[in-house]
Amino acid sequence: MLFVRKKEQLGGLAISRQGSANAKACSVRILIVEDAAMARGLAERLKLSGFAVDIESDGASAAQTALLEPYSLIILDINLPNVSGFEVLHKIRQTGSTVPVMILTARYAVDDKVSGLDLGADDYLSKPFDVSEFDARVRALVRRGQGLPNPTLIGGPLAFDRAAGTITLSGRPLELRRREFAVLEVLMTRAGKLVSKDRLIAEVFGFDEPVAPNAAELYVARVRQKLGPDGPRIRTVRGLGYLLEV
Repeated sequence: MLFVRKKEQLGGLAISRQGSANAKACSVRILIVEDAAMARGLAERLKLSGFAVDIESDGASAAQTALLEPYSLIILDINLPNVSGFEVLHKIRQTGSTVPVMILTARYAVDDKVSGLDLGADDYLSKPFDVSEFDARVRALVRRGQGLPNPTLIGGPLAFDRAAGTITLSGRPLELRRREFAVLEVLMTRAGKLVSKDRLIAEVFGFDEPVAPNAAELYVARVRQKLGPDGPRIRTVRGLGYLLEV
């Protein structure tokens, strides 16, 4: 039996069934606020890199969705229905949120760039753009938001090269499926710290994606198997979550 991660309204504040807006951030969740067709294409590209992705196409709902999860990055268009991207950005920053925001828009005038950056955007990329440059900017902004400027994350014998999108164990490449890769990235980013099962699911699966009740256990078990006896131990803290020991 599968359940689906949903958004819902409670007391005027958008919350998630898998965690509150005050939950601590992990590493791999991105919100795209963009025209639906383009957002789907960007989302598929980001998912291939192991990110969990949520999509909003309406400015009014985007400002609320930005409070749903501790996003690692928000990719924001300016030309949105009902509420402009500039206003969405203003509302996000009014809450005190420091989440990295990349403005992605067809508006390339200098005045628009100045307005976006002055409102608190961390980056501004005009359309059309090169997808390799887009990928590199996303990686850089995610690293910046995590306070990890080095593109290589080390955890004991594990090395995660964010630029190349590879994880090695004692110098040997690990063959991981997309969800397994995302699970290990979350645990590596918080190595030595407890990650709850709900938080792990929230980082790996997007809204409206079907999730098996034992999904966390299943993917952690697969990662353990691939780490083998030479890899670091993923400890289960019964009733609380998982901890990568390095």
